[in-house]
Amino acid sequence: MLAAKENGVWVNYSSEEVASIANQFSAGLLELGVSGNDFTPEGSDKIAILSNNRPEWVFTDLAVQQIGAILIPIYPTTNPLELEFILNDTATKYVFVSSKDLYDKVKDVTAKVPSVINIYSFDKLEGVPHWSEVTQLATENSIAKVAELKTQIPDSHLATIIYTSGTTGVPKGVMLRHSNIYSNVLYSKKSFPFEDAPDTKVLSFLPLNHIFEKMCTYIYLFSGISIYYAESLETIGENLKEIQPNGFTTVPRLLEKVFEKIMLAGSHLTGFKKTMFFWAVDLAEKYDNIKSGGIWYNLQLALANKLIFQRWREALGGNISFIVTGGAACQVKLLRIFNAAKIPVYEGYGPTENSPVISVNRKENGGTKFGTVGPVIDGIKVRLAEDGEIQVSGTCVMAGYYKRPDITAETIIDGWLLTGDIGVFENDKFLKIIDRKKELFKTSGGKYVAPQPIENKLMESPFIEQVIVIGSEKKFVGALIVPSVATLKEWMREKEVAFTTIEDALHHPKVLELYRQLVESFNKFFNHVEQIKKFELLPREWSVNTGELTPKLSLKRKVIMEKYKDAVERIYTD
Repeated sequence: MLAAKENGVWVNYSSEEVASIANQFSAGLLELGVSGNDFTPEGSDKIAILSNNRPEWVFTDLAVQQIGAILIPIYPTTNPLELEFILNDTATKYVFVSSKDLYDKVKDVTAKVPSVINIYSFDKLEGVPHWSEVTQLATENSIAKVAELKTQIPDSHLATIIYTSGTTGVPKGVMLRHSNIYSNVLYSKKSFPFEDAPDTKVLSFLPLNHIFEKMCTYIYLFSGISIYYAESLETIGENLKEIQPNGFTTVPRLLEKVFEKIMLAGSHLTGFKKTMFFWAVDLAEKYDNIKSGGIWYNLQLALANKLIFQRWREALGGNISFIVTGGAACQVKLLRIFNAAKIPVYEGYGPTENSPVISVNRKENGGTKFGTVGPVIDGIKVRLAEDGEIQVSGTCVMAGYYKRPDITAETIIDGWLLTGDIGVFENDKFLKIIDRKKELFKTSGGKYVAPQPIENKLMESPFIEQVIVIGSEKKFVGALIVPSVATLKEWMREKEVAFTTIEDALHHPKVLELYRQLVESFNKFFNHVEQIKKFELLPREWSVNTGELTPKLSLKRKVIMEKYKDAVERIYTD
């Protein structure tokens, strides 16, 4: 059922073992006095978890849920101020962490969180209570009590409160009922579909504290699919080769990184091999899953798959039959290339507030359209407001924001969740996201601009690592661009352009001219008001640790604008 590396060796947990551990864990929590009490959001005890993906994460989740307590999953990268806020806001009683650094992080803030009784660690640490101490508290009576409690928890009760950091402001606690998550699991499983498949394996590395990976975990459990946990983001490549999984979930940023590595390796080839590599990639960029390219195109693609793309598939373990991506828009170019290479990537969409899936491209013939997030899943209703905002109703919609009836009332109106995303339907079937409602901006000339489609198009260039399009209340559209350092260095070596540091390189006239031409080549895809007139090159990649990205790798636009206000001012000088 679950597997993870312990001291360099894969350790497996059967369904029977997981059930036994979860029941003992639940019983131990009861012995500590943890309870669902009156099964209200305020009255139920809260248990927090800060951890990497591992079997103990799932043990904790199941153990907390089946006694009616409420799980508070927190990103390991959450800053101390937000961590203190979340623990106090929920009056958390116990915290489970994975490692020494997270224990120290929680320990530092608990002086200001009077509700926390104890912190347990999954790793064995000197002087720190180990999580197994809780399971050891279980007695026959408390285990019997767990079996009794399971039958008494109403499905309207909260399973979890997930705090979304968003791009600004105080975190909001999304309250998800058992029924919200359960229905989303069943609808998604049926719609995609995920077949019952005991011989199927997946690799898990997206943070389990995000509802996307958490909900997919339940799908895997329902479907008899074995879950293997990657050791870290850095070991995903070798873990894929080790376990040869049938699929995984991801975010576009990680797919982009995989593709960048492949292209960099291709650029180091020579002669005929290099020619064949780029011939295959060019061919794949033209792939359309709906419209056939014709006999000659299909023959060439079959040859490319045999000669070139076979190695790509082997690098991913050789057995991938599905990759589901969500959390942000995926480049259409990548979708074409991976799918042409027989590495099926399916893009889906949904906010935490909907538990989360609203739509997903399907495995069935005619069920996928590149550039869209697929058909709406069975069981929920979607409508588009006059301004194009996507609104959803059904059993997956959250109970509300914890202790925030004010913003709940603004977000759920007459049972409809206002997502804040702007969309359209293509072919009356496929939902396409245009942009975030709050990220649309108006130039000083009164014209609206949606930055995301422009950013996604620019990101197709191997020379661009990250980009943010700006221009609110300005005369024209500009951009802050983070170059792909590896690709740029390779280009500078080929062109014999001398440089000392990357900062120095970004001011070189030939580099600036390269990016001017590049931006111009993409401008032709957009109307005049959307075209980028000026840009600034930035030397350092944005990350979660440096504060420019959310934990799910979305841009924190206001943070970036503030942090690089000097660069923004230079764009709009003169």
